[in-house]
Amino acid sequence: MTIQYILGIASAAFVLILVVELLRRRQLRERHAAWWLLLGVFALVISIYPPFLDWIGASLGFKAPINLVFFLSLIILFLVALQHSAELTKIEGQNQKLVEKVALLEIRLKKIEDKPRESK
Repeated sequence: MTIQYILGIASAAFVLILVVELLRRRQLRERHAAWWLLLGVFALVISIYPPFLDWIGASLGFKAPINLVFFLSLIILFLVALQHSAELTKIEGQNQKLVEKVALLEIRLKKIEDKPRESK
């Protein structure tokens, strides 16, 4: 076993352990962790058994197996970015509603505070 295989296995194991630890500490949500767990498991599998990558790449028509890794990495990063964009859009909508509610509450509060002054 060469140093590249050992580094690949260690890196994949580190990613998996890190994601599980972040989940345990509630610093990462499950829906975000799914992509990283998928990536970590895939990296661990191809690190332990590299011919698996050759077989998948050949089955899908990739001339070089590393191109499959780059392609899958690009797809995963695209999906992560898309997921974050969707969540950001949802949060922006919620933020806008909260800003409107706060503005209406401030107007009501100002009217209530001004009412006793008018009766004097």
